[in-house]
Formats: sequence, structure tokens, C-alpha cells
Amino acid sequence: MESIPKLLIWSGLTLLVVGLLWQFLSRFISLGRLPFDIVIERGNTTFYFPIMTSIILSVVLSLIIYLVNR
Repeated sequence: MESIPKLLIWSGLTLLVVGLLWQFLSRFISLGRLPFDIVIERGNTTFYFPIMTSIILSVVLSLIIYLVNR
């Protein structure tokens, strides 16, 4: 039962760091408007599906997890 609070603390810290990095790096890198991201606009409705952004984030997170567990 002692591992759950530690997991929550580390998850919170990780989210905080990622949020701060995202805020800072969004000025230089425009994630969300990459090639192969699907945007359909019709009237008042916009459908957005970030395929390439999802792939890039998946690869980066997989690399980070691999390096941490190594």
C-alpha cells in the first residue's frame, strides 16, 4: 500500500514537468499542426485527429520509458 502514494506523487511531478515543458516549447515547436494531422472544418464544426502528433509523442514517451527502465 505504500507504493500507491509514491506512484501518485511521481505521476503528479511528471505531469507538472511535462506541462511546463509543453508551455515553454510551444513557442518554438507547433505540435498539433504537423503534416498528416487530419483537420476537417464544415460550418460551425471542426474535427481534429492528430495522427502524426500522436505517433511522435508515442515514440518519445517509449524512448523515455525505455531509458528509465534500463
